Amino acid sequence: MALSRIWASFIIVAILVALARMMGGDGKIFNRMVVGKSSDKYDSVYYYAVGNPSSLGLSDTYSDFLKEYGYYETGTVAKASVLLVNSLQNDSASIIQSLHPGIDVYTYVSIQKKFTKKVDGVIETAKNAVIDIIIPLIGVLALFMGFLNIAERAGGVRLLSRIIWPFFSRIFPDIPKGHPATGHMMMNFAANLLNLDNAATPFGLKAMESLQELNPNKAVASNAQIMFLALHASGLTLIPVTIIAYRSGMGAANATDIFIPCMIATFAATMAAMFIVSLKQKIKLFQPVILAWVGGLSAVIALLVLYVVRLDSTQAQLFSNGLSNGIILFIFIVIVIGGWYKRIDVFDAFVEGAKGGFETAVRIIPYIVGMLVAISMLRTSGTFDIVIDGVKSLFMALGTDTRFVDGLPTALIKPLSGSGARGMMLDTMKTFGPDSFAGRLSSILQGTSDTTFYVVAVYFGAVNIKNTRYAIAAMLMADLVGIITSILLAYLFFGG
Repeated sequence: MALSRIWASFIIVAILVALARMMGGDGKIFNRMVVGKSSDKYDSVYYYAVGNPSSLGLSDTYSDFLKEYGYYETGTVAKASVLLVNSLQNDSASIIQSLHPGIDVYTYVSIQKKFTKKVDGVIETAKNAVIDIIIPLIGVLALFMGFLNIAERAGGVRLLSRIIWPFFSRIFPDIPKGHPATGHMMMNFAANLLNLDNAATPFGLKAMESLQELNPNKAVASNAQIMFLALHASGLTLIPVTIIAYRSGMGAANATDIFIPCMIATFAATMAAMFIVSLKQKIKLFQPVILAWVGGLSAVIALLVLYVVRLDSTQAQLFSNGLSNGIILFIFIVIVIGGWYKRIDVFDAFVEGAKGGFETAVRIIPYIVGMLVAISMLRTSGTFDIVIDGVKSLFMALGTDTRFVDGLPTALIKPLSGSGARGMMLDTMKTFGPDSFAGRLSSILQGTSDTTFYVVAVYFGAVNIKNTRYAIAAMLMADLVGIITSILLAYLFFGG
């Protein structure tokens, strides 16, 4: 019910704002909202590269960063409209420009001044929701749910459930001992913790399906489902490797300097989610078992922080990728060996589970399309800009230190759109610099939580939950705790 009202409000507000802008002279606003095209095939800029951006202190994955703004590398000079070089005083660049006088020449750094935000109309958003999200997700869901089905047949999920049961029995009191849902949730949390986004979604959807089996009212979110989703959406991740890569791509002097505040902020958001939902569900958190598990997790995070802060940005990315991918392969081999040991037809079990992944992906298409279209209308109508400018004006009127305000757009959009928040983070770093207070704060805010409304739409939609009860309110309150913590940490670490 709450999600339905929010979704309808998004659409109504977006259209009213667009109508006001049209009356103010923006005659193309409705056209942009409906058919505005900004996908790769319509406005990509192709560049030919000379030299290496890493020699300028930029990331080795700088080309991935350029793709965020529609710049794609080509091996053919004739196809390129832009030539990227280390320095404008480059002999090779001069020769190429003389042979192709129409090509524009920029350095890898100066091209950033050309970057502009891109937004899609509702038609492109609906198409891209299926092409860019659902179709890739089908394969990922089929892969991980196939292996998960082997693990369930071999008893691995129940074994994991028994291991985590002392802790989960306290915060999920409605789940019976040994139920597979605890194992599925544990795998989802572990995937999030290790930045395994591709694995986290399949495990999370499987967890919601398992919890739905225990739900007495199939149309109303259960206590266990709300607790799980609130913890999942808090986005606890050990190493924000993607954010580090973007900061490196923007030329930050020390791309990993946001690691500690980012880790503390996301941990605070996770703890806030647990406390808020526990308070509503009358769960007593100050129990020895819960404190021991939380303390143990805190110790692991602290040890990892001590290790990673000694690495430079490239080493941190290599360590995170190696750890994450290594764990995925380790899980696969353990599952296969366990299946053989239990004399299971592992391939048949994989295929059966993979079919369920395909069915789940198809089932959530309407929910993803509906939510992304509403968010697209908010963005293209200019509603986000009005909210952001209003917040800036409010804090300036209050006379407070307003340095943090320039980093707030990332936080305000994050609950609605992950890609939108990422774009805001990149724009903030481009405008103020990656090592500015606003640039660092936006990076911390980007890593603090997940996209609340997207998560709610997909996960509850997958099990046909109509009434989400207080789930959205609890998750937004946890997001707020993460935002406030991020701001305080930014002042503590970078406010001097």
